[in-house]
Amino acid sequence: MGHRYQELIVWQKARTFAGDVYRATENFPRTEIYGLTSQLRRAAVSVASNIAEGQGRFTKGEFCNFLGQARGSLLELETQLAISVDLHFLADVDFKKLKDKSSEVLRLLNALIESLRLRRTGT
Repeated sequence: MGHRYQELIVWQKARTFAGDVYRATENFPRTEIYGLTSQLRRAAVSVASNIAEGQGRFTKGEFCNFLGQARGSLLELETQLAISVDLHFLADVDFKKLKDKSSEVLRLLNALIESLRLRRTGT
């Protein structure tokens, strides 16, 4: 699969988004360091990591599977961000900014998955 994962816009956006999540969780309560803070950070890193790992696989089908895992991690992260708002750890305005960035990554992931599926089936 010819391209390097670093060239993928979706990976670049996911990587930047992971940094945004880290910064957004810096002021979460210390009691959450092994709870919600850790969960959010792991999920954010997982999105970019799965894109990279999948691109390094040998087939488009394997790549699609890893993109699906990245998508799942992204949706998990969105849920955790919403819970963070519910618990007043994250302001509504910060949630909206992160949700907008998440939506952009999700849109790019979905487009890449669809593109790979079309190339696999030849339609």
